[in-house]
Amino acid sequence: MKAVSGPPLSALERRRLLVMRAWRPNERLVVARGFSGRFVTALEPAVIAILFAAFTFGLDNVRRHAAADLNGYQYFVALFGLGAAVFTLYAIALVLAPLRALLETRKPIFIVDGYLRTRGRDDWSDRDTSGYIAVMLDDGRVACEWPVHGDTELVYAVHPAYMEFSEFGGIHKVDGQGTGVLSDEMPPFGVGINHPLWRKRS
Repeated sequence: MKAVSGPPLSALERRRLLVMRAWRPNERLVVARGFSGRFVTALEPAVIAILFAAFTFGLDNVRRHAAADLNGYQYFVALFGLGAAVFTLYAIALVLAPLRALLETRKPIFIVDGYLRTRGRDDWSDRDTSGYIAVMLDDGRVACEWPVHGDTELVYAVHPAYMEFSEFGGIHKVDGQGTGVLSDEMPPFGVGINHPLWRKRS
């Protein structure tokens, strides 16, 4: 392996140089079920946001058209309006990452017979980053690299490996073994996934 410096391959270069395959239906189903579970979770704050918005417009309408002086209602209008905005943002935040993961299944999974590289933090690392993991080609070029979050800082190491990875998800398999990025299966809506028996089974 030659030591090559420089940034990782661009998205266009990865598609031009690397072996690719489409997501299998069972892999896409795992991501879709994960998204559906998060979507159901987001329904609660979404419903609360709708209720708060209804209270906001209702109270504001009463305040504007009532014969009596109800200017004090403006504080309730502001309070419910703020609540509606907060719960709306919370519902959106819950589904953003799963939705992006689902959309990413339309992009390819790359296959590389090269090297797995780890390295420690650098001057541009986020505070909770413990290092980086990368897929390297046999000529030393970095195919793709991702930050790793954890308590133990990674050290520099390079190991030969046969890998499958996606740009958003990271490394799916190393020498045929799953890395935990993508589960082998997912229960409908993710129900029970945190149960010890399911974790042991997975």
